[in-house]
Amino acid sequence: MKVFATAKPVIAMVHFPGLPGRPRHDRAGGRARLLDVVGRDLEVLQDAGVDGVLFCNEADIPYQLTVGPEIPAAMAAVIGELRPSIRVPFGVNILWDAKASVALARATGASFVREVLTGVYESDLGLIAPALGELAGYQAAIGAAGVALFDNITPEFSSSIGSRTVAERARSASFLGVDAILVSGPQAGVPMNMSDLRAAKAAAPETPVLANTGVQADRLAEILPVADGVIVGTSLKVDGITWNPVDPDRARRFTETAAKVRASLPS
Repeated sequence: MKVFATAKPVIAMVHFPGLPGRPRHDRAGGRARLLDVVGRDLEVLQDAGVDGVLFCNEADIPYQLTVGPEIPAAMAAVIGELRPSIRVPFGVNILWDAKASVALARATGASFVREVLTGVYESDLGLIAPALGELAGYQAAIGAAGVALFDNITPEFSSSIGSRTVAERARSASFLGVDAILVSGPQAGVPMNMSDLRAAKAAAPETPVLANTGVQADRLAEILPVADGVIVGTSLKVDGITWNPVDPDRARRFTETAAKVRASLPS
């Protein structure tokens, strides 16, 4: 993948604590708390040897389909302060507001965004109906044309409206020009279906296809021969719990396992 220095990259999640205006936000801790949590996980992940990181407002549950300006503003402030210490390509993800993510990427110099960009889905949060054409116009207008678009075609907490298969949605997303296709399970930390991953890759062989949720070290030997990379969060946390800090031992074991699997694959 062009964004990363290695084939089949390991992209690790850097989860923000609750942000201003959201139920889990720590008002007393404020910005210092955000910097402490995000900065610590970033350091641990980079020391473990991940190939990229993805900053996300994971703790802002219940999620919104359109966020207020306080969310990208808070994330931009923290990422901006940490920017000198970021040593790997990074992306941003504001759940579930693609326009806000692109704006955040432009402000921080992020290389990519992860969002739901194609299809229509009924979800626990309401109807997800992205407008990729409008987003592409906005992206160009603000000077963010170089930001890669990673499209989650099996978004969590949702199901597709209509009868199109994963393969058909992957083929369409590739044709429409997304930079990567993501295959997810039903929620954060829950494995995606390997048959969905294989179907997406077979349907869109020219577009990178990544496993997006529930990836564990002991499944990399099964996943990496098919996927063009993985995005991992929960399995790197202390006790495998999404809201906990990153566990240095889990993170190191994951990257070491990924390196061994990659080395065993044909060039």
